[in-house]
Amino acid sequence: METPQLFQEIASLPPEAQQQLQDFVAFLKARYPTMSSAKARRPKLADEPFIGMWRDRKDMADSTTWVRQLRQREWERAK
Repeated sequence: METPQLFQEIASLPPEAQQQLQDFVAFLKARYPTMSSAKARRPKLADEPFIGMWRDRKDMADSTTWVRQLRQREWERAK
């Protein structure tokens, strides 16, 4: 249904039905917040306290090597 036709259909409803429709739209908006309002509530990742918590660890300067060594130690223990 196209928007102009939808508006005509709504206008043809009795006032009580139009009020019910308004209430239903308000309910849906509360249940399914828009992306912009959801993003507004979400803090920036860079502002999270855990960001940078390993910044000063010298053993993690090369994270790929650190993970490779950690996995190797764990796999050797599992044998």
